[in-house]
Amino acid sequence: IFAEVMGAEDALVRSQFQSGTHTLAVALFGLLRAGDTLLAATGRPYDTLEGVIGLDGKGKGTGTLMDYGIRYDEAPLKDDFTPDYELIAQKAPGAKVCHIQRSRGYLQRNAFDLDTIRRVADTARAANPDIIVFVDNCYGEFTQKEEPCQAGADLVVGSLIKNPGGGIAPTGGYIAGRKDLVELCAYRLNAPGLGKELGCTLETPRDMYLGFYYAPGVVCEAIKTAIYAQCLLELVGKKPIPRYCEAHNDIVTCFDAGTADALIGFCRGVQAASPVDSYAAPEPSPEPGYTDEVIMASGSFTQGSTIELSCDGPLREPYTCYLQGGLNFAASRAGVLLAVQNAYFKD
Repeated sequence: IFAEVMGAEDALVRSQFQSGTHTLAVALFGLLRAGDTLLAATGRPYDTLEGVIGLDGKGKGTGTLMDYGIRYDEAPLKDDFTPDYELIAQKAPGAKVCHIQRSRGYLQRNAFDLDTIRRVADTARAANPDIIVFVDNCYGEFTQKEEPCQAGADLVVGSLIKNPGGGIAPTGGYIAGRKDLVELCAYRLNAPGLGKELGCTLETPRDMYLGFYYAPGVVCEAIKTAIYAQCLLELVGKKPIPRYCEAHNDIVTCFDAGTADALIGFCRGVQAASPVDSYAAPEPSPEPGYTDEVIMASGSFTQGSTIELSCDGPLREPYTCYLQGGLNFAASRAGVLLAVQNAYFKD
């Protein structure tokens, strides 16, 4: 079912995947071998992948890609946050995997649309016909009519505690794409020779299927919440990305809170309007995989879920806040209102 919906030949959907980062790590280790090169075609990946790859010495000695002799190369985005296609074409011939991150990470840009993903894939493949086009699809599922495998990707990876879990799947992730590549990832998750033949799923399949069934509608609610938040933030003088009138290629809205107090206040407002742990007051703290202290608000039924209304941001200037999710617009609207009030109208 996942493979068909994602426009892929095969899929690996398992509850053993603990997060998006874990799923991405399994896929990358499944595809890459010593001496291979990973090309990040859309700039440096999300903070939590830096420790998986071993960038800047992070995680050295813990089993990073670099510890196993895998090389890393990068095509930074241009100043306008668009891919540098000429640089990608130059670097692709020496790479085994072309990594595309659809969502923004902790950058202030809109998520990449499918036309951009298709152009990056075509550019890399024209320079190296054997390159594997790998898309981190986190936060982007069901925001458009097609998925990256239908736009030239060989493999697409995501998390079930984000869009495709519909707020119901309690854990898990998915890898979908070419059958031979999915098989390699299955060997990495389980063991060589076993692959997809094993998979202890216990009682999770019902929740995973039900969440996947509801996911397109839930993503629609999250996008409605994002549009409402973008309108309100513009009214108080902020410049959200994307704007309410622009295409939404993921469920995330980012904006500069302006001060640490405003960022903390916004997150505490979201937490106070949440159905779970509304009494809690989020505090900035160190988080595994992040370079700065991070504040996170997520009063969610599933720990770490970002399809439920949540927000976070690093405690560094300009104190950018990242708001995402919303299982239903009625409740999420109240959360956005309280967050804006708590950040900018305390007095």
